[in-house]
Amino acid sequence: MATYQTYTSIGNREDLSDVIYNISPTETPFMSSIGKTKATATYHEWQTDSLAAAASNAVVEGDTASDITVTPTTRVGNRTQISSKTIKISGTMEAINKAGRKSEKAYQLAKVSAELKRDMEKALLSNTAAAAGNATTARTLGGLQTWLNSNYVGGTNGTAGSLGTTARVSGTDAAFTETMLKTAVKSAYTNGGTPTILMTTPTQKVNVSAFTGVAAQRYMAPSNKATTIIGAADIYLSDFGTLSVVPNRFMTADSGDSGEQAFVLDPEYAAVAYLRPFQTNELAKSGDADVTQLLVEYTLEVKNQAAHAIIADLAE
Repeated sequence: MATYQTYTSIGNREDLSDVIYNISPTETPFMSSIGKTKATATYHEWQTDSLAAAASNAVVEGDTASDITVTPTTRVGNRTQISSKTIKISGTMEAINKAGRKSEKAYQLAKVSAELKRDMEKALLSNTAAAAGNATTARTLGGLQTWLNSNYVGGTNGTAGSLGTTARVSGTDAAFTETMLKTAVKSAYTNGGTPTILMTTPTQKVNVSAFTGVAAQRYMAPSNKATTIIGAADIYLSDFGTLSVVPNRFMTADSGDSGEQAFVLDPEYAAVAYLRPFQTNELAKSGDADVTQLLVEYTLEVKNQAAHAIIADLAE
């Protein structure tokens, strides 16, 4: 007698998990570490200032007071950028029984929301200069790399960006060294910053783990089950304060070459300025489908670029 097997049977139920596995990273370390503020125009402006250099200051008793030359503030600004994603879900797709989600529309909106935040993180950290745009060209914000000028460490023939309107020019790539980091931190400190974050690409995070400033972080830590070997650099002890070492997956290589960057950040002096916070717009129906747009309009406010530093042209 032949054995009746699943290969020939009809009506076997499918075995499809009700869990959707997505390992794409959603962390946005830069956006998460800096502040939020409000923009009220497509060109968002603010003012910066600095104190005069410390000098010898002694006057004769009874001397007639003399006035100093007062310096005005500096007015700077950045363009807002619109980022959006639009989904179109058919009525049938929303109605059918689906594995892993009840509403296709809700699931896809949650997904594009995470994607939009990733796009924002990339734009905020970019080397794209601010542009006003026109009727056919989108406005773009000036990314962080286009702002950092006072505290710049870069490769040969490289130049720093300026005021968000001038992109940084890549130089010759070189391996990331602790000397570079110390130079950048010292420069930021000397210019008045109090940096607390070292943000790097994943590759440079590995390199930082070999720096002597994090030697104290490598040790054998006991756990309940087994001994854990810790060899990562989560804290860097600089001469001017402690830096949290934060890897960022969305820090891109230089345009045209493979160079990477590292940022020394004082998060008190940067913010995302929102002209229009995240919003969903139900667009006009043209048939049996719902069209939904997720949109945000924002820019980067570098409150004072001298509080931060950039180490550019780092070899992978």
